Amino acid sequence: MNAMAQPTRMDPAESAAADIVTYDVRDLIATGVQARLVLDGQPYFLRITRAGKLILTK
Repeated sequence: MNAMAQPTRMDPAESAAADIVTYDVRDLIATGVQARLVLDGQPYFLRITRAGKLILTK
């Protein structure tokens, strides 16, 4: 994951909280089913399951 994913622009009528930045997970996980995210130097892994659910683990 070398490139930063750009937020998805949503029609405010489509979002209950239009002021929240929205990312399409498939853009974050461009190739494969898992992405590594870093928060304060700590790695986390975001994975799409076979059932289409999201799992975030440390």
